[in-house]
Amino acid sequence: MAESSDTKDMKEFQLHEKDTGSADVQVALLTRRIAQLTEHLKSHAKDHSSRRGLLKMVATRRSLLDYLDRSKNDRYKSVIGKLNLRK
Repeated sequence: MAESSDTKDMKEFQLHEKDTGSADVQVALLTRRIAQLTEHLKSHAKDHSSRRGLLKMVATRRSLLDYLDRSKNDRYKSVIGKLNLRK
């Protein structure tokens, strides 16, 4: 069976084999979901409930990135580099 894109993201950002909840992995998964939802909203501009969910996800990702920046700066820089996020 083919691997899902979520699994590929997790493997790239995992700190160890069973890591599914570190900030790095969460940021990667949120980034993929944000991109999908952004594409959805381009064709469904009046979908306000999805827009609200998107804004909540962006805020959560920002909080996780701020945490990484404060505590683990080297991991923060590698994550934003791999995901092409601007800061």
